[in-house]
Amino acid sequence: MKRTTLLWIGLLFVSLTFAQEQAIRITSPNSDREIIIKENKRVKIRTADGQKITGRFTIEDPQTLLIKGQRIELLNIESIKRNPLLLSIFTSGFFIYAGAITVGMSAIIGLFADSSAFWLALPGAAMIYTGIKSPNFNKNYKKSTDWKFELITTSQ
Repeated sequence: MKRTTLLWIGLLFVSLTFAQEQAIRITSPNSDREIIIKENKRVKIRTADGQKITGRFTIEDPQTLLIKGQRIELLNIESIKRNPLLLSIFTSGFFIYAGAITVGMSAIIGLFADSSAFWLALPGAAMIYTGIKSPNFNKNYKKSTDWKFELITTSQ
């Protein structure tokens, strides 16, 4: 009995010790909202000097993020938003596919039925361009709109 109790206490201690994750906490004092983005999630960050960086982030120390080998100070972040890979692939793929179908149909209809259908190639080309630029419809948290960024350690 003592052995199993000691084993359970040891497992609980090990679990609490190693089950901590680092994350970014985004808070707004105006609305008392709190958003937590855990480490190794894909984000899109805009820095104070206008640089846009997209990728998975890791936390190096309490004031520094690391994305694709670039160190980013927490104070230099102007805006941050989530950038999930599946959503990026789906939206860009959808726009490219729909644009290609629109351009193809405008060419077929323009050749065989009505020449004014060639005008449909313009929105089709715009859809292809939008798909290549990979849109992100997630909320953007900006420092200029009173969002505060801080690095925290959470337990699972």
